[in-house]
Formats: sequence, C-alpha cells, structure tokens
Amino acid sequence: MGLKQAIRKLRLHTIGRIDRVDFPELNLYDVPAKIDSGAYTSVIHGEDIEAFYHEGQHLVSFRLPGLKQKITVPVHASKQVRSSFGHTDYRYTIKTTVVLFGKEYITELALTDRSAMKYPVLLGRQLLRNRFIIDVTRINLSYRQKLRQLSTKK
Repeated sequence: MGLKQAIRKLRLHTIGRIDRVDFPELNLYDVPAKIDSGAYTSVIHGEDIEAFYHEGQHLVSFRLPGLKQKITVPVHASKQVRSSFGHTDYRYTIKTTVVLFGKEYITELALTDRSAMKYPVLLGRQLLRNRFIIDVTRINLSYRQKLRQLSTKK
C-alpha cells in the first residue's frame, strides 16, 4: 500500500502551511492561520485580555484587531507558558470550535498577543494530530474547498 492509499484509509486531510479557518462560536470567519507542527497548543491573537469572575464563572474577554466589540468566553484553563524565546507568560485558554474542510473540531486556544506575528492564529499538534497531514508546499486547502462548496450552492 502506498502513502496516498494509507492516508485515505486513515481519513486524514492534507493541510497546507497556512489556511483560513472559521470559529463559529466566536463569530469569526476566514481568519488567517499558520499550521505549526512544532507547537503543541493552538493560539489566537488577543488584545486587551482581561480575566474576571461573573456570577461565580471565570471568564476572559479579549479583542481581535479590527473588531470594536470584545469577545467574552469562559476560561478553560490558565497556566504559565515559556515561549520559544525563553520568555515566560501567563496565558488563558479557551475551548471553542474550529472549522476545517467543512468539519467542526473542538479545540483549545491559548490567548496571547501575536501582534508581531504575521498570522493571528497558530494551529498546533494538539489539534492536528491524527487528523491532518501537512504539505508545506500548499496553502489554503480548506479555504478553497469552502469556496468551491459555496459556489456550487448558488
């Protein structure tokens, strides 16, 4: 059995090095994302990140560039994280749904300032493992499939 047949048998999607993803629970669509098998967790850029308690529930609010309204969601976890540069940071993690290739996946996203980075979202191994094969020569495979499906519905 060849590699392509083995991938089909496992039902793994091939994903490129970058793509555009949807987070329907956050009302965010076509968000540019970098696919990073070197990162364990997935990350989303947030500005003005504030954690607080409301009626006994631990919540976090944050703003995405270009959006005036803050997004407020429950905190899934919080922990200290050391970046690849050795900088220690305290991060809040949320749990939400990401859509790739028309399928919803529940994932954890750490909130952090990625303003110095090219892509506001980084998708790590925790989400990718046993679901995707990365082809670094390709881009926007999930997004192109979404556009094809939308154009056939018209």
